[in-house]
Amino acid sequence: MNIARIQTEFRQAQQYFSIIELHPTPEGNVFVKVALQPSSQYYIIAIYFPETYPNEMPKVYISKPQIEGYSPHRYNNGNICYMHPTMWNPGVHNILFVIQRAAKWLGKYEIWKRQGKWPGAEIKH
Repeated sequence: MNIARIQTEFRQAQQYFSIIELHPTPEGNVFVKVALQPSSQYYIIAIYFPETYPNEMPKVYISKPQIEGYSPHRYNNGNICYMHPTMWNPGVHNILFVIQRAAKWLGKYEIWKRQGKWPGAEIKH
């Protein structure tokens, strides 16, 4: 895990998001917490980085409020599918991109809750 890169990306993301925190994990790594408000509802997301970051995309979990039962575009362990893993590009993508994609996922999630259909294009995997 490239912690120096994560710290640099975190400082860049701080310019765009006012409620963003970098926390240590018990294993000696780091994770990021961000508050997002895609509509009237506030959400707290947690971004966890794999040991191979930036070569592998981070996992994003919705910490609060709890996501309802079965919602589309989530993995069995609860992290959201904010993009297909094969599309991750470490030369282009970073924490800011991940936060923006998570915010987009939350907006679609709210539409799904109201209408029962996930909006937009989908890639099966």
